[in-house]
Amino acid sequence: MKPSPRTPNRLDDLVEGLRRLPGVGPKSAQRIAYHLLQHDRDGAARLGSALTQAVESIRHCALCNTFTENELCEVCSSDRRDRSLLCVVETPGDQLMIEQTLTYRGLYFVLMGRLSPLDGIGPKDIHLDRLLRRAGDGVVREVILATNFTNEGEATAHTIGEMLKNRQLTVTRLARGVPVGGELEYVDVGTIAQAVLDRRST
Repeated sequence: MKPSPRTPNRLDDLVEGLRRLPGVGPKSAQRIAYHLLQHDRDGAARLGSALTQAVESIRHCALCNTFTENELCEVCSSDRRDRSLLCVVETPGDQLMIEQTLTYRGLYFVLMGRLSPLDGIGPKDIHLDRLLRRAGDGVVREVILATNFTNEGEATAHTIGEMLKNRQLTVTRLARGVPVGGELEYVDVGTIAQAVLDRRST
């Protein structure tokens, strides 16, 4: 009986790398790897180069924690933003969706996640210490909690709201224009715009 053919080690590495993408399981990762190598080697090379360059050049903004190639992102470095408003979001994708509504002209803080004790994600993992320092800079007057309306997002908003109590800040939450269980990145722009305009005190 012949032994089954063994895949090259570098192909195994490629499949394992693709499995790290959200929603990509072992079979999907294998199909993507074979497709790239068999039908789109140029695309594979471009993807590899783009990933390498992104990892080497993209960092976190020193103020808002979003992704940027400079010390400060474009929003934080703009002199046209209202620095008394600070909107707290979970991800850069959420920030982008709020920007696309054209209803918000303040600044942001991007948590890069949300509290999830079951997954071992606590306050330090989402930079709540940095958020508190940012909100307490003497310039910020209102903190808008724009975390998602999932169980984890609600728990994160509640925790931040409690931490900001007694700091002479107005703390508001996005209105329920965003559906319960919804994530900002996948909600239509009109719904997010209404939620921003109808935000309420916590």
